[in-house]
Amino acid sequence: MTSHRLEPARQTLHGHFSRALAPVLTIDSGDTVRVRTLDAGWHLAPPPLDGSPRRHFEPRDAVLDAGHPICGPIAVRGAEPGMTLEIELLEIVPGAWGWTRGGGWSSPVNTHFGLDDGQDELLVWSLDATRGVARDQHGHEVTMRPFLGLIGVAPPEPGVHSTIPPRRWGGNMDCRELVAGSRLRLPVGVPGALLSLGDGHAAQGDGEVSGVGIECPMERVELRITLDAAPAPRAPIAETPAGTVTLGFGDTLDAAALEALEGMLGVLEARHGVGRRQAIALASTVVSLRVSQIVNQVVGVHAVLPPGAIRG
Repeated sequence: MTSHRLEPARQTLHGHFSRALAPVLTIDSGDTVRVRTLDAGWHLAPPPLDGSPRRHFEPRDAVLDAGHPICGPIAVRGAEPGMTLEIELLEIVPGAWGWTRGGGWSSPVNTHFGLDDGQDELLVWSLDATRGVARDQHGHEVTMRPFLGLIGVAPPEPGVHSTIPPRRWGGNMDCRELVAGSRLRLPVGVPGALLSLGDGHAAQGDGEVSGVGIECPMERVELRITLDAAPAPRAPIAETPAGTVTLGFGDTLDAAALEALEGMLGVLEARHGVGRRQAIALASTVVSLRVSQIVNQVVGVHAVLPPGAIRG
């Protein structure tokens, strides 16, 4: 097994998904990769509070870099459509700063609350990775729980695909359970898989209600990437410290919840050797449905089965 490193640079960053992107790194199954990422806004420094211009990564293409700055793509030798890619999140260490904004832009949430015009409210956070605490300019402190909002493989459909909506292939899932110690399983859609990642969050509540969490660069993200010839899951699934997590996306919360539950019923059927009726009865006793996010063009729900919730 070999260890690799990716640093944010023009040749390693892109703001879209595409099967046509050439891999910047090709690895073997079981290799580890250490990545440093930019924040979601392509910033090179904390946003200034005095309204002065923000420092951004340049140059950028107006179309191809319109989304999040994601590192990759990483190709895995032997990966073919229909297989499963497992991404084990070994370590996630945020950088020294982050930001959150509220209001000042058009979104269903902001429009509903009358917050879609005027100046946004900007919180700039100092991040203490040793203490695990974020502190904003007003003195508010929150406990950090760092994770990557965006981990995904290239969709099989040709063309340029936005980084904003999550898909069967992962992407901008914004699921706060994908912390260090988690193992995320994604279906492979194209040869090599073409994995990309970014969108660091120092903290985020379920729902990501303002449209962002504490957006931050990541100083260090270490992954172990393994190829599994087992049939691909129909949607992302993960083993996390909170338990088994199945993810669903849809135009409505109902649709996303049913997709997440579909994945969880499959887990219960396989793990406990039960039929679908018994699986949904068991799920109703121990499985929780949580809103991942409501702000990414499609909404997300994740179903959580806590460790040891069903015994015998």
